[in-house]
Amino acid sequence: MAGLINYVSESYNELKNHVTWTPWAEAQRYTLVVVVFSVIFSLAIWGVDTAFSNVIEQYFKWVKS
Repeated sequence: MAGLINYVSESYNELKNHVTWTPWAEAQRYTLVVVVFSVIFSLAIWGVDTAFSNVIEQYFKWVKS
């Protein structure tokens, strides 16, 4: 149990005194970039999925007739 308490104490000390945190404004800017990229990427995947779905549907309609 003492090892766990020592680990948590040293981890807290490391985070408090030795980690360089990104400034708040920069973190917000990076978050916005990630959100925008995620939305664009999800729309691209949706578009490709829809196109492939339509192509496959047309193929099976053509094969059936």
